[in-house]
Amino acid sequence: MRARRRLGDRSRTNRDSGCDVEGQEGTSGPDPLRIPVAARRSGHRRGRTAQLRSRRRRPRATSRDGFTASPGGVRLSEVIPAEPSPTSTLSVADLFARHAELSPHAPCIRAAGRSWSYSGVAAQARALAVGLHNLGVEPGDRVAVQLPNWPEFVVSTLAVAEAGAVLVPIGPNCSARELRFTLRNSEAAVAITAETWNGVDYLQRFENLLARLPDLQYVVTVGDEDLWYDDRIFQFEDLVASGRGREVPPTEVDARRDPCAILYTSGTTGAPKGVVLTHDNLVRTALATAARLELHGDDRTLCIVPLPNIFGLTALLTTLGTGGALVLQETFDATGALSLAREHEATVVHGVPTMFVMLLRALEQGGPRPDSLRTGVIAGAPVGDALVRDVRRRLIPDLESAYGLTETSPTVSITTRSDPESKRAHTVGRPLEGVELKVLDEADAELPDESVGELAVRGFNVMHGYFRQPGQTLKTMTEDGFLKTGDLAMVDPEGYLHIVGRLSDVILRGGNSVHPAEIEAQLRSHPAVEEAVVLGIPNDVLGELICACVVTAEGALITADEIRDFCHESLAEHRVPDLVHFLDELPEASSAQARRVNLARIVRAEAEQT
Repeated sequence: MRARRRLGDRSRTNRDSGCDVEGQEGTSGPDPLRIPVAARRSGHRRGRTAQLRSRRRRPRATSRDGFTASPGGVRLSEVIPAEPSPTSTLSVADLFARHAELSPHAPCIRAAGRSWSYSGVAAQARALAVGLHNLGVEPGDRVAVQLPNWPEFVVSTLAVAEAGAVLVPIGPNCSARELRFTLRNSEAAVAITAETWNGVDYLQRFENLLARLPDLQYVVTVGDEDLWYDDRIFQFEDLVASGRGREVPPTEVDARRDPCAILYTSGTTGAPKGVVLTHDNLVRTALATAARLELHGDDRTLCIVPLPNIFGLTALLTTLGTGGALVLQETFDATGALSLAREHEATVVHGVPTMFVMLLRALEQGGPRPDSLRTGVIAGAPVGDALVRDVRRRLIPDLESAYGLTETSPTVSITTRSDPESKRAHTVGRPLEGVELKVLDEADAELPDESVGELAVRGFNVMHGYFRQPGQTLKTMTEDGFLKTGDLAMVDPEGYLHIVGRLSDVILRGGNSVHPAEIEAQLRSHPAVEEAVVLGIPNDVLGELICACVVTAEGALITADEIRDFCHESLAEHRVPDLVHFLDELPEASSAQARRVNLARIVRAEAEQT
């Protein structure tokens, strides 16, 4: 254990990191919530601020894209042809700054019974950006942020953009192994995380990673514990304090070319891939989505989806990009969400089908009914017509169905309230303006209208590429720059998109993409398991359940609970099998995909008999 020195006390009331209360500006005077902490730590803070200003990491050779040069690599611009942008674009920092200047006192974030104004959040983001610069973060460097739906996630996202760095958002529920892979693969220089949350000691986890990951230089923690720190671990508020009142060093951002974020997804091969999205990808897609939803500055978006995933970032950017307020729920709870919606008179809520099923159930069980909800997006998993109609009738009159994926920032298409009811119920709408669709056969040749084939997408929303995986990028793109989605689709004569199914065997459980290969590898590593196949079983609540079909080794005895406990050791919660089905042997089949189909039939047939 490395020696640490005491940094000072911390109280729960200060987890807001000094963001100003609604109606106050961050530079208008001392915040009464900050004074006790600043007074207690004034000596420590001055010393650490001086240290911060002198710190600079060893420079690395980087390309203009901000990524370390890779000899012999394929440039992404060669893989994805650059189309002239029909309109000038903004960076994420510019988008937010525009509203902070126009409406400085407007509410920006509401959480935990408090409200923060646009000017207050802007001041905190600027100060944190300076603090990151003081740590040696340069344009193009990766900064990982692993936080739940806290205001600090929003501030961190804006600060990383302000510093010209690249955000690597990580879900707080990911496993230690997934976290280690993401940090190592992205070569994150700094990580911002919670000290502890939901029973997990993130501070200890990251302290261990500091010794194992050469690129990870510093860890910044948000929390309320009385802790001892070394010189590579900082508390969030101290880093903010080091930059307060100072200007962010000027950074030129090419919105169309410079990466804004890298989001990791299992994709269709099971191996995690870092999806590189530019400022242009995220900002233009968010604004186009907001336009379809007719969002405006008076809207209040209840954020129940996790901020670190692409759906959460969309909720954040569509709200702040139109000058609205973001109401944060730390973790999703249906009854609590209804209460928050009514308390804050929320007008917008986005979610995966599972969430809307649970919201309706909470209403049936006597949960509070918010009358203010107007619109939102349902996406992330197959959506039934009956569910969409039920939500529109009982909760959100203009709930819209959308289709997208991480690689498309994420929106490809979305319905609107002016669409015919039959289209709103049975399609995922028309593509965003400037986004092209075509349907391909197995040889990547375009199919005639109304044919079913693999959907391909081209436009401003398509990713820059997979981080450090030019081969995977080439495999995913056609020669003329269309992204192959892996989804089976049809476009009708009116231009509406119908999603038919998936080419791959990815399981969509509760809005999370789960690849069977990862779970199968874990199962096969158990000495009592001879063979395992994992597949998705339809479910009304989660979309699909994860079913593990297991053949045990000769003479071995193991229970379904023991199988799940074993998976818990290395897999995130949403990747642990919901069902375990034991077989004497796997059915014969001509291919792995055919075997999955046969197994699904067997499991469903047996389920119907019980």
